[in-house]
Amino acid sequence: MENKGSYRVVLKEGTGEIVEKKSRFIANVFSVDSVQAAEEKIAEIQKKYWDARHNCYAFVIGSDFGTTRCSDNGEPSGTAGKPILEVIKGQGITNILVIVTRYFGGTLLGTGGLVRAYTQSAQAGIEASEIGEMVYGKKLRLDADYNLVGNVQYYLRNEGIELENEVYTDRVSYDITVKMEDADRIVKGLTEKTDGKLLIEELEEGYYPF
Repeated sequence: MENKGSYRVVLKEGTGEIVEKKSRFIANVFSVDSVQAAEEKIAEIQKKYWDARHNCYAFVIGSDFGTTRCSDNGEPSGTAGKPILEVIKGQGITNILVIVTRYFGGTLLGTGGLVRAYTQSAQAGIEASEIGEMVYGKKLRLDADYNLVGNVQYYLRNEGIELENEVYTDRVSYDITVKMEDADRIVKGLTEKTDGKLLIEELEEGYYPF
């Protein structure tokens, strides 16, 4: 089976802040899936922090990390956008935009100090966010008689699999999402637990957060 690998994304956006020699560095982290979405967020932040000295940013888009862009926004070349981008790449996150807003505190930090400050603030923003792994997997629909529900739920609970889209009519149906590498084993286990009476339908394949 082809191994499609995995990648990390922002599940919950966050904001981090550091202060360096009275300069405030505010890092806002966003989930974006296109260059246009990133540019809209950048414009929004520039409007929100209109009185700041700099709004520097970096973003990475695509499951292949194929689109990257960064901006020093007036800071010395290579001291802001690139360090932010390096933090993102180092953590293997994509479909992410990190904007670091700087309010100048009156003391020059020098190029080394700026690189450190933008690196630390980007890290603080990501730490304040929730990052999840997107893994190639499969969505399955399970359809069962009521007398099978206990066995199905017990098995899935032990596997750490959550039930989605629960529907109760004359029968019970659930959707579950499983990693591709686990799919055959899970289907086999459910089939054994229900003596082959559980109806299992494959819905779709794709990348899902785990």
